[in-house]
Amino acid sequence: MNGFGLSRGRFVLLFSVMLAAAAGNTAMQSLLPAIGRELEVADIWVAIAFSLSAVVWVVMAPVWAHRADRRGRRALMRLGLYGFISSMLICGGALAAGLAGWLGGFAAFAIFMLGRTLYGAFGSASPPAVQAYIAARTEGENRTNAISALASSFGLGTIIGPAIAPLFIFPPLGLAAPLIAFAGIGAIVLILLVLRLPDDTPKSAARGPIVAYPSLGSSDAPVAASESESVQLRWRDPRVLPWHLIGIVGGHGHAILLGVIGFLIIDRLSLPLDQAQHWIAVVLMAGAAATLLAQWWLIPQMGLSPRELVLWGSLVAAAGAAMVGLAGDAYGLTLGFVLASLGFGLFRPGFTSGASLSVGLDEQNAVAGQVTSVNGIAFVAGPALGVGLYMAGLELPFLATSGLMLALAAWTWLSFRPSGPAA
Repeated sequence: MNGFGLSRGRFVLLFSVMLAAAAGNTAMQSLLPAIGRELEVADIWVAIAFSLSAVVWVVMAPVWAHRADRRGRRALMRLGLYGFISSMLICGGALAAGLAGWLGGFAAFAIFMLGRTLYGAFGSASPPAVQAYIAARTEGENRTNAISALASSFGLGTIIGPAIAPLFIFPPLGLAAPLIAFAGIGAIVLILLVLRLPDDTPKSAARGPIVAYPSLGSSDAPVAASESESVQLRWRDPRVLPWHLIGIVGGHGHAILLGVIGFLIIDRLSLPLDQAQHWIAVVLMAGAAATLLAQWWLIPQMGLSPRELVLWGSLVAAAGAAMVGLAGDAYGLTLGFVLASLGFGLFRPGFTSGASLSVGLDEQNAVAGQVTSVNGIAFVAGPALGVGLYMAGLELPFLATSGLMLALAAWTWLSFRPSGPAA
């Protein structure tokens, strides 16, 4: 047994289910700008593909979260892995056919978008099922520790995905090969899940929370819901509304940054796509590491309140985004993105914990669902908005993000005065 009340092997298997999806999705995010340019597909369609998947995820995740309240959580994990594997195979196959000239660029990308929609619809079944499986078998501090450790799979995946994706680039599939490879990794996890995880017959029910769309920077710890039903909590409740607005504004800044950083690296460095892809992976890995540094070490060390985390995170993110927009070489781009990621790594837990601390224990289920929805909203429109600004000027989305975060910091400092532990 490990310290969570689950056997070590069983927890590692559940962790792997989450890790495979996070790594596969962030690897795809690192590859897609170069693939889109190779296929001569307009940059806006790359952003729309992820936005469409995010919309479907936000719609379907509550459905699977409700199903996770009942028996058969292993079945939902299997369904989620089927969705992930199928999506990766469809996306990889379509892009490989386009890169080989067997399909036109637009046709290949249209099939790719269908594959991403499939992932949003069915890949969203796994995370709430995994969390409900753990919640039904752990109690008290063990549950909190297990859920927190499970959340680190997203952060770890954002580093592993871009790091190992270049290792899987090989002919004849080229840049699309890593997607097929991650489908294979998902298949291995699925086989182990079927063979090693027993059918769940939990002693008590547990609600699977709505889980944020997996993307770079989405490493907020999911919250295990209690066995009891939560009370109604209005979005307009004055205790939580300011935190939600903070999350929506800052979340859009983060989504804009993530949506265009790959294109900027390609255009600013003026390198062949295979060399530019190397730098995209390096920059994204460095940013993910900075986010984890903020959330795993800096925040516990600094002891700042949620409001202070939002304030300082916004300022650091603003400085980093401006540096990215003005940088002219690879090192400047990397340093700026690291600084911006560090800022968002402080900001996101700030507004998340602020919303949680503003309500009572019986309202935690409701506020957790609302916060997760806020995180998803930004990735519906943010990437497309960023690409639209990028088409008007390479530096515009980064300077706009910087201005947005500075304005948010100024409002937080001058006008926002939450009460209680969130102050």
